[in-house]
Amino acid sequence: MMAEVTMAPALFEELAAENGKRIGIATLNVEKTLNAISLEMVDLLDQQLRAWAADPQLAMVVLQAAGEKAFCAGGDLQGLYCTMLDQHATGKQEDIRSNSYACDFFEREYRLDYLIHTYSKPILAWGHGIVMGGGIGLMAGASHRVVTEKSRLAMPEITIGLYPDVGGTWFLNRMPGLVGLFLALSGASIGAADAIFARLADYQVSHAQKQGVLAALLSQPWDGRQDDVLLGRVLLDAQDQGAAAFAGAPAPLQQHFALINRLCSAPTLAEVVENIVTLATEDQWLQRGIATLAAGSPASAWLSHALQKRARHMSLAEIFRLEYVVSLHCAARTDFAEGIRALIIDKDRQPKWQPATLAAVTNDWGNGFFSDPWSEKNHPLADLI
Repeated sequence: MMAEVTMAPALFEELAAENGKRIGIATLNVEKTLNAISLEMVDLLDQQLRAWAADPQLAMVVLQAAGEKAFCAGGDLQGLYCTMLDQHATGKQEDIRSNSYACDFFEREYRLDYLIHTYSKPILAWGHGIVMGGGIGLMAGASHRVVTEKSRLAMPEITIGLYPDVGGTWFLNRMPGLVGLFLALSGASIGAADAIFARLADYQVSHAQKQGVLAALLSQPWDGRQDDVLLGRVLLDAQDQGAAAFAGAPAPLQQHFALINRLCSAPTLAEVVENIVTLATEDQWLQRGIATLAAGSPASAWLSHALQKRARHMSLAEIFRLEYVVSLHCAARTDFAEGIRALIIDKDRQPKWQPATLAAVTNDWGNGFFSDPWSEKNHPLADLI
């Protein structure tokens, strides 16, 4: 009887460029789960990226995914769900450090995301297909981010009782106008043109051009001094050559930019939410966002709004430390587990949110998400600078 062959959740190879340098290829390799992020995947990526960063012959990294459906659809929610249930059953919600799996998962995932944001060499993230949640966390920090005609990006955490983490507090706050708040509240999905408009991507390149891009990269005169410039030129050329693939593609985020700013500019979250959910529109993209907000976790909406206000002037490292604490509080409270249950486990899509309404989310209750049991020096992410 033959032993079952198991494939690693991330695969790595190196391609030899014409001038003797090498290009590292990292492939997310869990196609059946839309390349969802697991701890094993995080650890493999972290170890290999650090090794490549220290290799003087390695010019750049390509981060891609197996299959045609998704770059990465998010994190390992089922694994987190089981540990959250255990934490709730043992009555240890008051100590957010009691869920060791959640502590490990968020620490190592955020470390990897921070590594990508601060990487010493160019990283090309090829964001083809679905890019959601933790997938955006992997892609957002790359130096060169490509979206294709099939890319669909979203941060729909409000549907599972979480909030846009993985640095979302950083990049949502840096989007044009109040687009970041709207995307957090609505979980809206956007395509290539809107991803570039929202500063989540840099280039729109037809997926059919991928092999041509890789071939062009192998012919570049990599020298370690202007490798980011060489990569950028290759991608600009590909973008120009494949522009026809994006002609006429919808860009609702740009189309409704003025409206979104007006809806989200109200002085309180309650008014912002009221503006959105009472909007009379026949636009289907807006209607989906309205429905998602109306059905989503009120605590998640409160958190997304509060985080963007609180972290406006924080550094990236400070934001990851803040998100780490908030995410563990989410795991300790009820909505995160309930959202996963309703959407993924039982699939009844009938979550029982606690609190059930935004009006019931008091500031005292909400501010508990920011209660940090660590001192500045012993925070698990204290070494991020």
